[in-house]
Amino acid sequence: MIEKLTVSDLVRRLALPAIAVVALSIPGAFAQEQPTLKGEMTSQEEIKQFCTNIADPARDQRYLLQRQELEKLRADVDSRIAEMNKRKEEYQDWLKRRDDFLKQAEAGLTDIYKKMKPDAAASQLEQMRIEVAAAVIMRLNPSQSSLILNEMDPKKAGNIASIIASASDPNTSKDPS
Repeated sequence: MIEKLTVSDLVRRLALPAIAVVALSIPGAFAQEQPTLKGEMTSQEEIKQFCTNIADPARDQRYLLQRQELEKLRADVDSRIAEMNKRKEEYQDWLKRRDDFLKQAEAGLTDIYKKMKPDAAASQLEQMRIEVAAAVIMRLNPSQSSLILNEMDPKKAGNIASIIASASDPNTSKDPS
């Protein structure tokens, strides 16, 4: 049902909102702070309350994102550790097979050099890697070792003797790392 309004009633009803619009559009018209009524807040207070209300959820969300990132990093580190352990096991297996082979070869070599003449053994051991030559000479009996070292080049014999001496040094680390 449409209510019939007179012009004066219409002006009265629209006058107050029109005055408010005009007054608010004038810069500085209400520049002074007016005391707020109970229950009303200033925009500063509203902003402060809004920030206070969202602080805990925002912190929780930030912690959640950080936790997710840390979990991703942990998973990456764990996968890398697993890969390193796998490679370490492969290397240790290869190293064990190599050491077993070298022990068998050295034992066989020692038996060969036990039966050789010192001058022939010396010339052959001089051509080998110095570590292998030292290992062979160390496994021979002392009289045979001294005869072979006597037949070798003095510098090479000295290096071999140094290796043998360091092998028996108690201060030498057993850990290869």
